[in-house]
Amino acid sequence: MSMQNLASPAISFKPPKRNSLTHIPGDEGWPIIGKTLEVLADPKGHIEKHAAKYGLVYRSHLFGETSLVFLGPEANELVLFDQAKLFSSTHGWAIVLGRLFPRGLMLLDFDEHRLHRRALSVAFKSGPMKSYLAQLDAGIAARVAQWKAQPGSMLFYPAMKQLTLDLAATSFLGADIGPEVDEITRAFIDMIAAAVAPIRKPLPGTQMARGVKGRKRIVAYFSEQIPIRREKGGQDLFSQLCRATHEDGALLSTQDIVDHMSFLMMAAHDTLTSSLTSFVAALAAHPQWQDKLRNEVASLGLAPGEPTTLDKLEAMPMCEMAFKEAMRMKPPVPSIPRRAVADFTFMDYAIPAGTLIGINPLFTHHMPEIWPDPETFDPMRFTDEAQRARHRFAYVPFGGGAHMCIGLHFAYMQAKCFTRHFLQNLNVALEPGYKPEWQMWPIPKPRDGLRVTLRPV
Repeated sequence: MSMQNLASPAISFKPPKRNSLTHIPGDEGWPIIGKTLEVLADPKGHIEKHAAKYGLVYRSHLFGETSLVFLGPEANELVLFDQAKLFSSTHGWAIVLGRLFPRGLMLLDFDEHRLHRRALSVAFKSGPMKSYLAQLDAGIAARVAQWKAQPGSMLFYPAMKQLTLDLAATSFLGADIGPEVDEITRAFIDMIAAAVAPIRKPLPGTQMARGVKGRKRIVAYFSEQIPIRREKGGQDLFSQLCRATHEDGALLSTQDIVDHMSFLMMAAHDTLTSSLTSFVAALAAHPQWQDKLRNEVASLGLAPGEPTTLDKLEAMPMCEMAFKEAMRMKPPVPSIPRRAVADFTFMDYAIPAGTLIGINPLFTHHMPEIWPDPETFDPMRFTDEAQRARHRFAYVPFGGGAHMCIGLHFAYMQAKCFTRHFLQNLNVALEPGYKPEWQMWPIPKPRDGLRVTLRPV
């Protein structure tokens, strides 16, 4: 039997019976809308207030459904490590991503997920990663040179969003994608915006309708390109996936490649935009750390214009620590949904199959008993010694367990490559008295776009 046909049987579940969760403390809020508006307005404040009142397991009502919130490192370990295979990622994320990014890696479960992850891992081995780095390096260097030539005030978030989208297009699709690149990136922007749009049906004129139209364009482009890429090869991620095989040697199907490429481009673009923006905001607010990292970049001995290599990125531990601290304060995925596929017990509460469960990296990353003075930016929290002393699921910006982000090393590579060029060429500052406000859900971003001042070093 072909590995392509060895998918896990679809998990079916009945939503838990009404009142089956009433033994768990909590507050479901208003009829129909529940606590949704409160969570959207202030997710961090809302969850901290409820944790203080009800504890680390509580009942809520979000997006039309009664659900449970599990908080803290032990909850993260239970749900993410999931040794007993109790939690479905497919049925957790489906409400947000299912229509536009179906069967992406994060929307597969158990044996099927393992098979696809193994096939995709070929695209993240050292050879392809060196090729991606060359594309990232050239793209970042060129964009930073543009910023340096036009110093002064700028809105950083939209500039970063455009850069990460352009970088995803070149490193994932290849530098010679051609004139379609603008149309393809526009389709992705529409799909990403639709994924979190409040109107979930593709009614005429809605963001969801634009997203569905964008997906059709993406599916058509990838489907047409797959046989071409298989024939001519290439080091970009798309070409790697076109040649990837399952354990029995069978190529991934056209539909599999379309779904994985759509999902990987979305995930790489949106989360990196958020993380790099919060990182730059932290450096602008803490010039002493900006100077320390700039000194580390200078110690690499790279002349302006000289290519960045993987061994040079390895020699940037302080930059990595600072990037980790920025993601601690503003994790790119602040909450992670799962759905229970079997009855289980946690913290002495009996929980039925079908229950929607959310864990919350944003809460865990600010627990004062784990992170003293949690609102202070302090990269020294990520020395080797400090990390060894913490629970291994106390820091989960990339998730964990079987669903740990497959692009984790790609993200660190891009972040450090960006840091090298940015700090080698530019100084970033905030206007005196300016304190940016952040929207923390679904992915953190500054409400006003983050106004910064750039000046050449």
